[in-house]
This record gives sequence, structure tokens and C-alpha cells, in this order.
Amino acid sequence: MAEKKTKVITYAQVMKDLKARVFSPIYILMGDESFYIDKISDYIADNVLKPEEQDFNQTVIFGSDTSSSQIADLARRYPMMSEYQVIIVKESQNLRNYEPLEKYFEKPSKSTILVLCHKNGFIDKRKKYFTAAQKSGAVIFESKKLRDRDLPGFIENYLKVKKVTIDNKASMMIAEHIGADLNRLTSELDKVLISLPENDRRITPDIVEREIGVSKEFNSFELRSAIVERDIFKANQIIKYFDKNPKAGSLFAFLPLLFSYFQNLMIAYYAPQRNDPEGLAKFLELRGGWAAHDYMKGMRNYSGMKVMQIIGKIREIDAKSKGLDNPNTDAGELMKELIFFILH
Repeated sequence: MAEKKTKVITYAQVMKDLKARVFSPIYILMGDESFYIDKISDYIADNVLKPEEQDFNQTVIFGSDTSSSQIADLARRYPMMSEYQVIIVKESQNLRNYEPLEKYFEKPSKSTILVLCHKNGFIDKRKKYFTAAQKSGAVIFESKKLRDRDLPGFIENYLKVKKVTIDNKASMMIAEHIGADLNRLTSELDKVLISLPENDRRITPDIVEREIGVSKEFNSFELRSAIVERDIFKANQIIKYFDKNPKAGSLFAFLPLLFSYFQNLMIAYYAPQRNDPEGLAKFLELRGGWAAHDYMKGMRNYSGMKVMQIIGKIREIDAKSKGLDNPNTDAGELMKELIFFILH
């Protein structure tokens, strides 16, 4: 018998149903990205029950402090003077012996909303309790880490909801400075939002520099641009700035960004429409034709053979930065070595 596939459901779909008060008896929220798991469970905690119903009908517990049998017993209780009771199990990855929950999943209570927050990984879909939850119609949400290239889009969408716009350069500066920690990223964005005047709801590189502390002239985004343009003078200026201001940029933050660019550049050589921005963007799964221009410039400035050599050099520098075959060269010197290799 063929294995039943898990229906992929998005964060937007989950939230749409919750706001329409279309609830499931079971929510399994799992994955490497805690941001969406927290958003969904917090919304359920704050909005399913009225404040006066929560005292007797809402339970928040941790997987390390309880057992599956205790959760199943709680879930079978009836709500008190309320349509629903809500049980939220935080860090449910710490639970042991899921058999009692497996039996509960076979016949869940319609008046209970049970939310399992499984962080730092995914549940093995071959497990019996997962299959039982699936058969019962549980909402199963997989919260995956965003790729670096998706961060500017996340930033723009997050701000759009708050009726704020952001320059492309400003969003790239923030994405490359903060990285894929969405909790930290949204916290920094909220800090910037507070600083905006009511009559100008637009975030520029100047605002990012002032509020987040990222230099608009000397940052990873500008170093990447200098490398794309093969601008030796500007690249060396930025490297010197990083040397004097280690918090502004480091090899460890820049290597993944650089590797991602040259890896995509290698793929770009095989694009059937590599001279068409829209066609190239589609081939590389970029957000738009404007994002393909850096790769079109890169193909003009670097041969395919050079790109292969650069990717190899990045791997070598990455290994050295972790201490392999490198007794004493510091990160700053390794960065200079890599940039020199790329540009010459």
C-alpha cells in the first residue's frame, strides 16, 4: 500500500483558517524555524478563547515536564462553560513514549484544540503516532529555515503588512547583516519601524545605517557588489574597513553569501536565456529580473573556469577558518587571501 503523503500547508493557510475560526482538534507544528511555530501557537493562545474562558480552559505545558499520558488525559476533559479547551505543548520534541497520544489521535475530542510545538527538527513521518494524527485530519505545519536569498522577500512582506516600504539595497543590507534568525530579524525591523515618522513610511539605506548600525558604504552587500563589478579598489577599501571594525563584517558572515553567489553564477552559465534578465531570473529562481543583473555582470567579469576555481578556493578558506591545515592564520588574513584570489 502506498504511503500517504503529508499535505503541505503554508503559514498563510494556517493563519487564514485560524482567523476565520476554523479550528482543528490537533495541530502539529514542527521544524527548524521557531518563528512560525511561535506565531501560530501564540495566536491560538491569544485568540481561540475569550480572556474570561482561559483560566479554566487553557493549559500551557512543556514536553520535558509532562508525559504523553498526562496530555492525553487533559485532552479528553470537557471544557468548562466554553466551546473549546486549548492545550499547548511547548518543546514537544522532549516527550517520551508517544503511545498514549497515538491512541488519543485515533479519536480526538472535538472540543479540544491540542497544539504540539516540536522545535529544532522534524518528526519522523513513519512513526505510528504521526500517521494516526494524519489520519485524524490534524493540521501538520512544517516550519523550515528560510534560504538567504528568500530573506529580502520576507523583509518586504513583513513590512508590507505594516504599510511600510523598503529600498532593495536597504533590505539586502538588513538580510546580510542579521541573517536567517527570523526572531532577531523581526525584532530589528520593529526597532526601525518605531523610528519612522508618520508622514514617511519608507526604509532607506541611511535609516538602516542609523538604526541598525550597518554602514551603507562598507558592508557585506557592498563588498559583494564590488566583487561582482570586479572593482579591486572598492573591495580593498571595504576589507580595510572590516579590519578596523570587526563587528561591521567578518569572514564567517561573508563566506556563505559569497559561496551562494558563485554557486548560482556557475549555474547561470547553463541558462538557456542567460542574456535575458527575466529568463535568467526564472532559471535561477530569483525574485525578479532586477535580481538577475548581478549574475549577468558576473558572467561578463568571470569566466566559467575562474568561477570553478573560486568555488574551490572558498571551500579551502572555509576549511582553514575552521582550523584545518591552518595553524595560525586569522580570519582577517584569510578574507584578504580569498578576495585577492577572486579579483586577480
